This record gives sequence, structure tokens and C-alpha cells, in this order.
Amino acid sequence: MNAPDADGLLAEQLLRLTRRLHRSQKRQLEAVDIRITPAQSRLLRTVAHYESPPRMADLAERLEVVPRAVTSLVDGLEASGRVRRVPDPANRRVIRIELTSEGRATLRRLRSARRAAAEDVLAPLTTDQREVLGGLLSALVDGVSDQRC
Repeated sequence: MNAPDADGLLAEQLLRLTRRLHRSQKRQLEAVDIRITPAQSRLLRTVAHYESPPRMADLAERLEVVPRAVTSLVDGLEASGRVRRVPDPANRRVIRIELTSEGRATLRRLRSARRAAAEDVLAPLTTDQREVLGGLLSALVDGVSDQRC
């Protein structure tokens, strides 16, 4: 009988944890009546990271999706009043995407929901365990090993 695949088990646990985190965040968002898809949420957070309103092409590149996907996401966010299309001051043929006050308010509520979801999922861990987990996750995300772990 073969021993279980340790890396496969870890991957499965990470997937299960991610799903649990998403479910918890979804419950948090529903509790405050925020209707937004995960993809729209990601686009909203991405727009917020730019110092000036990004072009649609910038968003597609950053999100690693085709431009048409960004158009659909922006359409939904614009319909809900969270973003607006504005002409580029240097080239009026270029459209930029900027957050509205409703978009900024939604981001604040999203951050709060994410924090609450993280607290829910991380509740069984001590502060020290959370620090170790943070270091391990950083090593995985950044692709480098942390000598402290």
C-alpha cells in the first residue's frame, strides 16, 4: 500500500481552507447586503491600487485576463455606481476607470468583511501560530524560503 502523497494532501488542505475563507467572506458580505462578485471585488481592489485611474488594458494585464473580461466587470461595477469611465486627459480616445465614492465605500466594507472572515478562519490559532503561518504563506506566495520557519 502506498503512503499518502504529502504534497497532495497539503494542496488539498490549502484548497479547502481557501474555500472556507471565501464562504466566510461571502457570509460577511451578505450580512451587510453587499452584492458583488469575487471577480468584481478583485477588479475594485486593483483599481484602488493605482495612483491615477488605470486604462482598461492596464487592468487586464494586472488581472491576467483578456480585455473583454475587464469590460464586462467594469460594466457591472459601473451599473452599480462603484466605478466610472473617464476619458484620458492626454488622449480622449483612451478610457480610464476611476472609483466613485460608492466604490470607495464598497472597498471599505469589503476590507472589513475580509478581516472578519480571516478572524473567523484563524480563530483556532495563537498569535505565534499566526506569525508562523504568515511567514510560511509569504514564502509560498513569493516563492522563496524563510530561514526562520
